[in-house]
Amino acid sequence: MMRLTAVFLLLLLGCPANAAELLARVDRNQLSLGETVELTLETQGATFFGKPDMRPLQELFEVSATRQVNQLSSVGGEAVALTRWQVTLQPRQTGYVVVPPLRLGDLQSQPITLQVQEAGTPESSDRLAPIFIDASLDRERVYVQAQVILTLRIYHSVSLYDDSTLSPLQISDALVEQLGTWRTYEKDINGIRHGVIEIRYALFPQKSGQLSIPSQLFSATTAVASNGDYLPFGSRFGRSTQVKSPSIPLEVLPKPADYPADVPWLPAASMTLVEAWSPEPDQVRAGDSLTRSLLLKADGLSSAQLPPIAAASVAGLRSYPDQPSLANEATASGLTGSREQREALIATQSGEIQLPAIAITWWNTREDRLEHTELAARTLHVAENPELQGPTQAPTASAATVEGPLLWPWQLSSLVLAMTTLLGFALWLHARRQPAVLRTLQAGPTPRSLLDDLKRACQANDSQATRQALDAWARQQPETLADMAARFVPLSDALDGLNGNLYSETGQRWQGEALWQAIRDLPPLPAASQEQDSSALPPLYPR
Repeated sequence: MMRLTAVFLLLLLGCPANAAELLARVDRNQLSLGETVELTLETQGATFFGKPDMRPLQELFEVSATRQVNQLSSVGGEAVALTRWQVTLQPRQTGYVVVPPLRLGDLQSQPITLQVQEAGTPESSDRLAPIFIDASLDRERVYVQAQVILTLRIYHSVSLYDDSTLSPLQISDALVEQLGTWRTYEKDINGIRHGVIEIRYALFPQKSGQLSIPSQLFSATTAVASNGDYLPFGSRFGRSTQVKSPSIPLEVLPKPADYPADVPWLPAASMTLVEAWSPEPDQVRAGDSLTRSLLLKADGLSSAQLPPIAAASVAGLRSYPDQPSLANEATASGLTGSREQREALIATQSGEIQLPAIAITWWNTREDRLEHTELAARTLHVAENPELQGPTQAPTASAATVEGPLLWPWQLSSLVLAMTTLLGFALWLHARRQPAVLRTLQAGPTPRSLLDDLKRACQANDSQATRQALDAWARQQPETLADMAARFVPLSDALDGLNGNLYSETGQRWQGEALWQAIRDLPPLPAASQEQDSSALPPLYPR
């Protein structure tokens, strides 16, 4: 035990202190007073059995619980020790509250800012049901095809089993995208601790006018008996409960009248367009290949709504576009869609090549105005490539006296046409001198080679090899092996001896001389039988 402890301490000392880092993150940045937030502290590279100093949190937060997890993770194919602490915090005040930096030995985490709002309507009720749903939209009016966030919060003051279900959200005139997975936290309502299950959706109305968000049905089994007493631990009995969320009206505005009619309608909170090159086009020569990546990213739009980025064709630059890459990311503000387009560019000539600017027209839903996102024009300075230039020769005196090119393109094409015509005529004459039918080569083994294989197997007294060679040789004969044995008694006796050795349990050594003698002395098939066999139909079951 002491040896294992010493080895473990050596491993800890061998890890450099500056290689580890104390990372901090929270499950959400906005919450109401009385709700809890999950703070996660994580470090890699060493295993810690203590915990960070939580005293800086006590002034602004109520620390409910702290849990520690030690595990190994794979980073770059190597096992790395990972230690994680999960801390449940409840803010003591509203406004912008900062999670202060926490220390663990020589490590220190970064501060995190939280926005704590006043408590909402559920706290105003004097009496609340054990389970109820609160549904809300982030805005009451939205443009058509723009994003609106629907948030469902399921409050429960009783324990629930893990069979809880929520009916799927389906709206005929809107596209629905769920933002991440369910989030769970706790909230104090009227002095009663409630568990909260939060689900967020991004909705994209497809038609202007009035839209009604339908109510959702939540089904669960409570771990409370009918008289209100809690059931004993491990009991699977409970009461089935169903609650519905309220339906919410939404006003969908049409596309603004001053929006251009010849461009796609893009209502977004923000829009960015950037480019990347591989390699950098600072020193490019004629014939070199470049890869240009254009990334269009929009907050409040899905990737399917983003239009293709038109790449203009430029003289002196050959383009080979790739398939676009679409991706969606669920963020705190909703859905963020991105579209990446890559194209390979090859400069076909030296000099300056001007890439035109790329502009995207969109509607800013935050400022409610028309905007343009533009990627500035770029100039490529293409240098000459000596590898693409042929060797130059000084003109001779005789060549200098000749005016114009030595060979015009139409003269060269006429010469090629004449040569191909002569070649085709020569091949036609050669084909006429060949026989009408050429004897095809026989595919596979010949009867002579099969007979040699059979002879070697018989002389080696190998019954298995002899059986295989005999079957292969018989397939090349005009009659079956049974017919040959029926008309030649020595062959029939030799086959009986071979089969007796193959299928008997005595294991006696077989002698193949008799079979080879019978095959060699086999009389030929009469000519009449050969003619009858050649005219007959093929056998129903092939040999």
